[in-house]
Parts: sequence; structure tokens; C-alpha cells
Amino acid sequence: MLTATQYIAPLMANFDPSFSKNSTVRYLDNGDIFVVQWDNVRLKDRETEGAFTFQTVLCHNGTIVFSYKDVPLPVEKINSTEHPVKVGLSDAFMALLSSPQSPGAKRQTIYEYHRVEIDTTKIVNISAFEFTPLPTCLQHNSCEQCIQSNLTSGCGWCNTLQRCSTGIDRYRQEWLDYSCSEEAKDTCDDYAHRGPESSVSPFNSSSSVMTPSPAARPANPVTEGEEAPEHTAIIAGVVAALVLLVFLTLLAVYYINTHPTVAPPFYLMQRRTNNYWPSVKFRNQGCHSSYAEVDLGGYEKEGFIEAEQC
Repeated sequence: MLTATQYIAPLMANFDPSFSKNSTVRYLDNGDIFVVQWDNVRLKDRETEGAFTFQTVLCHNGTIVFSYKDVPLPVEKINSTEHPVKVGLSDAFMALLSSPQSPGAKRQTIYEYHRVEIDTTKIVNISAFEFTPLPTCLQHNSCEQCIQSNLTSGCGWCNTLQRCSTGIDRYRQEWLDYSCSEEAKDTCDDYAHRGPESSVSPFNSSSSVMTPSPAARPANPVTEGEEAPEHTAIIAGVVAALVLLVFLTLLAVYYINTHPTVAPPFYLMQRRTNNYWPSVKFRNQGCHSSYAEVDLGGYEKEGFIEAEQC
């Protein structure tokens, strides 16, 4: 299992915290450090051997500290039959590789790319171990830093992913998928006249298998010459329609103003004035002003609210 190769273990063994109420596992997180402490824990089926008390501290800067207060039994004498006994650090990743037995099929492969072990004979009462992180290739953001840095070694630059790596880290799946092992070179001169070949994000922890960006996929080309006639025809049609509408509007206004007695406009003006809109008469009653609707037979009346002001 992947979890068997991913651990930060000050002392991994077959402990049974339920044996006693005094056995506890506590933790503290203040944003800068994360501390986990095992108090008075005993080995299962070997409770009489004594209680172990130890802790681990994870610092924000990457430093890790293992501290041991009570170690009643030498670590090398702890039985690993029921549970593995491990002390140290380990990390691994899972990659999907083509299966040689079934072409086209993928098989999951776990790579334990880094492990730090402690000499268990030095784990005694009131002892501690400190792990200080070293610079890694992943911290370099440019080809020049990746190739020329004296802080790291074995680094290669993948221009497609814009990433510096040895190829052995949590992002190895992407390194293989984009053939970065073949692309990585000892100089940056080959990349001076061309940019990244893909818009892939340098780090994508949400998925171990990345999908090539659309820029890397072939598409049906469309030239400007094919789009231009269609756009020109649409614009010309809209402009012609607007010009025609403005012309007809101006012509109608001019005709009505120059022929006021023509039957159609005169009829509309008469109907609007005398027969369709309600007529309103205002009355001035000193302090009280009001309005009322004139009843026009044969047409629906609109209700007016009488208003008074003083």
C-alpha cells in the first residue's frame, strides 16, 4: 500500500493506547509548529515492558525533530511480527505505467523515492534527532537556476512543464507523460529562441495524470480570409437596414408636415383628440383643487383619483 511507504515515524510499532487511561496521544498546532506527543503508550501484549513517551515536531521551515523521553525497551528488541517497526522518514508516489502483459492497459506502480532512517541503537531516554531539509531541484524556477545552481545536483529542466527536477519526486508521472527525461539538457541554449511548448501549470497536485493543454492538440485551422466575407456581409446588411429606416422616418415626417389635411393623418389626429383619450377638466376651487374625468360614451373610462391640496 502507498501508506506503508509514506510516513513520519518517531517510533512506529504495535502500540496499544487503550491499555491504560494514562496512555494518550496529543497534538498542538500554532501555525509555526505542529507537535504530536505519545504519552505512556505500551506495546500490545508486552505491557509489562514499560511505557514509552516520545514526540515529533514539524516546523514551518521544514525542520523535523524526534524527541524521546522514556524508552524502556531497546527499539531493536521490539517484535515486528504483528506490526512493522519503523523509525525515520519516507515518501513515495504512485504512477500509472503501461503494462507489458496487456498493451493499452495501465498498472499502478509505487515508487519510494526517498527514505531517511535512524540508527535505532541511539534511541535512548532523553535523546533527540533533528532533520534539516536540503535544497531541492523543484525550488528553481528558471532553466539557468536549474542547470547552474551549486546548491543542487542532478537537476534537469523540462521546458514543456517549466519545471526543474531530477525526475524522482511526487510529479514523476507528469515528467514521464511529457517525455521530460528526453527533453532535459545540460544547457539552456536550446530554449533561448522558443518559449514553453505547453501551457501546463508547473504544479498540479489535484491529479497525478495531467491532460495536455489545448495548445498541444491539433485543431481545424480557420483563416481570416474565410471569416472576412461573412462578417462583411452581416455588417453591410445592418447598415443598409438602418439607413433605410431613417430615410422612411424622415420621409413620413416631411409628408405629414407638408400635407396637414390629408385624410389618413388628419383622421388619426381627430380620433386621438376627440374619441380615444379621456378628456380632463381642471377646476380651481380656491384652496381645493381637483380634477374629474369627462364621460365619453362608448369607450372604456379610466379611473382618476380626486386630489385635493391646500
